[in-house]
Amino acid sequence: MTSIQPIAGTPDLPRLRHFYETVLGATQAMRVPDEGPEFYVELRIGTSTLGLVQEDKTTIGSPVRIILSADVTDVDALLPTVASAGGTVQGPANDMPWGQRVAHVLDPDGNMLNLTQRLT
Repeated sequence: MTSIQPIAGTPDLPRLRHFYETVLGATQAMRVPDEGPEFYVELRIGTSTLGLVQEDKTTIGSPVRIILSADVTDVDALLPTVASAGGTVQGPANDMPWGQRVAHVLDPDGNMLNLTQRLT
C-alpha cells in the first residue's frame, strides 16, 4: 500500500512543533536524534503524521509549496489559538458550498494550513 507524508522544513523546529501541538493537538511519534537539539520530529495528528525538519536555509515567507488541511471539530473556536501559538489567521471562517466551514491560517513559518469543519 502506498502512502504519503508531508514534511515541512523550518528554520525554527521547536517553534513550529509548538504551533502544531497547540493548535491541532499533535503528539510526538518519533524524534531524531533521541537527545540534544532536534533535527527531525514526526508528529501524530489524529491518524496522520506530519514531519518537521530543521533547515537553516529555509526562508520564512517563501512562496507556498504545499497547503496542509486539517479537519477539526470547531473552526471558529480554534482561531484564537492560532495567534497565541504563533500563527496568523488570514480572515474569518466561511461556509463553503461543498459543505465545509473553512478558515485559512498560516503557521509560524508562513505555510498555509486550512482548518476545515464539516457542516451538518
